[in-house]
Amino acid sequence: MIGGRKRIDLRHAQLHVERLSKRFGGLRVLEDISFRVAPGEVLGVIGPNGAGKTTLINMISGRIAPTGGHVFLGNVDATGWPTHKLSRCGVVRSFQQTNTFQGQTVRENLLRAIRFSQGSLNFLANVADLLDSLGLAMRMEERSDKLAYGLQKMLGLMMAYATNPGVLLLDEPAAGLERSERPRIDEFVAHARRHAGSAVLIVEHDMELVRRLCPRILVMDGGHVLAEGAPAEVLARTDVIEAYLGAGKEDLAA
Repeated sequence: MIGGRKRIDLRHAQLHVERLSKRFGGLRVLEDISFRVAPGEVLGVIGPNGAGKTTLINMISGRIAPTGGHVFLGNVDATGWPTHKLSRCGVVRSFQQTNTFQGQTVRENLLRAIRFSQGSLNFLANVADLLDSLGLAMRMEERSDKLAYGLQKMLGLMMAYATNPGVLLLDEPAAGLERSERPRIDEFVAHARRHAGSAVLIVEHDMELVRRLCPRILVMDGGHVLAEGAPAEVLARTDVIEAYLGAGKEDLAA
C-alpha cells in the first residue's frame, strides 16, 4: 500500500493483466483479457475500431475501474488504483490526441512532468540526443501550442517519459503523424526500453510500425482476445484479417 510519505517502488515490475473485464450497464466492452509485459519488452495491441483497446489502456492506467479481473505490478494488486497513484508508481500513458500545457514552453512542459514524478532535473541532459531526434531540441523555448501537430505529439510522449515510467502505455502514438515522422516513434520506444527499462504497451493501427516495434502482438475483437503471438504468424491468420473490416490481406500480412 501507499500511504503518507511511504511509496512502493514498482518501476521495474512486470505488468500482469489477468482476466480484465468491463461492462457499462448491460454493454460488455471487454471480457477476460490476460497478458504480461516484462520490463524492457514491447507488446503491440491491435484490433478494429470498437475492439476495446482504449478501454483497456484506461483501466490499466486507472482512468476507469474494471468490472472484473486484476491488474498486477509484480506481485502487487493495483486493480482500481486511481491514476495519480499508478503514475507515482510508474504506470504512465500517452493519448491519441495532443495533451500538453498549451500556454507553456516545451521546457516548461517537461519540467512539470519531472516535478510531478519528483524526478531528476538531469533528465533533460540525459535525453538530449533523443530530444534532437524527435525535433524538439531546437524548440525548447517555444510555446507548445505554436508547434506543428507532429511535434506536439512528440512532446506528449516525452512528457510521459519524463515521469520515469516503469510501464509506458502508448495509445496510437502514430495517429495524425506524417509517414516521414513515424520513425521517431521507433527511436522513442527504443530509448524507453534500453535506458529506462520500461515495459511498453502500444495500441496502434499502423501495421508497418507494429511489425517493426513489436516482437509480440495481441489482437482484440469485440472485447475479446482473438490471437496473440509473433506478428508474422498472427497477421497471416484468416480470422485476424477478417476482423479488420475493409482490410485486405496484403495490408496485414505483407
